[in-house]
Amino acid sequence: MSKADTRRRLLAAALELSASKGFDATTAAEIAARAGVSEMTFFRHFPTKAAVLVDDPYDPLIADAIARRPAEEGPWQATVRGIADAWQAVEQPDAAAVRERLAIVASTPSLRSALAEGSAATVGAIREALERRGVVRHEASVIAASVVAGLNEALLLWASSQPGDLDDAIHDALDVLGGR
Repeated sequence: MSKADTRRRLLAAALELSASKGFDATTAAEIAARAGVSEMTFFRHFPTKAAVLVDDPYDPLIADAIARRPAEEGPWQATVRGIADAWQAVEQPDAAAVRERLAIVASTPSLRSALAEGSAATVGAIREALERRGVVRHEASVIAASVVAGLNEALLLWASSQPGDLDDAIHDALDVLGGR
């Protein structure tokens, strides 16, 4: 079984168990067993139980896309447009699965805090990309944290209450963040 297949099976198991008994009442061992792998395999793929639902593999793509934006763009614009570029470059995930995962995150306080903790890596990647563009650290940090917080909030709202598809939700959020 490939690494991607194992990750998909672990995510599916986590979603099934979270729906039936709640995320906080589900153990990593139960998720692993449902996916047909060992608990050790679970932790090779995810550093924590929460990471199975809040993991974000896009940080390097986002940082690279921001770094490639035209030099004349201001840091805020380069960040918002870089994220849009990165989103367009990835294979679009199954929106129903993303909505299900984020709905669990939105309704589980421990996962909301795990999402915030996990977002620190995204903020750091964006900050570093902006610093490479010559933006001073404090300004880069504020921009990165603001944009990530805005996207997280928009996606959690979409997952828990808004109609429409994932692509529209992301583009709508980026439009707001971009001042449109």
